[in-house]
Amino acid sequence: MILAVLAALVAAFSFALSTTMHQRAAKRQPDSRALDPRLLFRLVRTRLWQLGWAPDVAGVASQAVALRYGPLAVVQPLLASGLFMAILIEAAWNRRPVQRRDLAATVVGVVGLVAFVVTVDPRAGVADPGATAWWWVAVGTGGVLAACLLAARRTRGAARGALLGVATGVLYGVASALLKSVATRFHGDPAALVLDPRFVALVLVALVGVQLNQSAFQSGRIAAPLTALTLSEPVTGVLIGLTAFHEALSLYGLRIPLVALAAVAIVVGVWLGGTASRADREAAARGMGR
Repeated sequence: MILAVLAALVAAFSFALSTTMHQRAAKRQPDSRALDPRLLFRLVRTRLWQLGWAPDVAGVASQAVALRYGPLAVVQPLLASGLFMAILIEAAWNRRPVQRRDLAATVVGVVGLVAFVVTVDPRAGVADPGATAWWWVAVGTGGVLAACLLAARRTRGAARGALLGVATGVLYGVASALLKSVATRFHGDPAALVLDPRFVALVLVALVGVQLNQSAFQSGRIAAPLTALTLSEPVTGVLIGLTAFHEALSLYGLRIPLVALAAVAIVVGVWLGGTASRADREAAARGMGR
């Protein structure tokens, strides 16, 4: 379990760095519709977006290790710490001190994450769910995804970014579950890996998620989509872990109010990190112009 926790934290940092780089690149492109492939074609030709894939690949590798040795109910909440790491990365990138609000977000969020993981005492379930379980995952998450995309077509600004952020988080949660299954089934044969239906599904889900993520980053400030993504991804991962992977959480007695308090702390930390003060917005705007 210690290896899973350490690998999850490395993955969180890598994803935070990659997200910061990709968001800055996406904001420099003309606005486009969700799932518009032209956005990706433009981004592929930008150096910053290309460089952003280096930490992203490192993050996926670390996440695969974490998911191989730990349950989704542990790994996914820990990945949410990437938001708090992104706060520090953004401050360093913009060459400004970390704001008190950001420090509060980091402290509250990290305390909530640690309290949640320790209190629920998650236990691993099956390593590789059957086809029926995956079909139920597809139906449930597909419905949420469709609702978010339909609503996003009728909205603009922060609301659109939040809806696309939720859709992206759901897809990333599914991708994490598929990655766990693929990592468990992989035994050193690249040919078997490429032909595995779960690997094919993982690639497709990840590609659609990347497209939606870039579209979400274009909708106003990063706060709305990143907050929505940061909350929806671990929730999706934990739900899939409890249903498809049959993981178990210790929820009884005094643990229930403690888990509730930890969840509140995580939400508050994410909200504080995703909603900056006016001074923070001005500093971020100056940084985007560098």
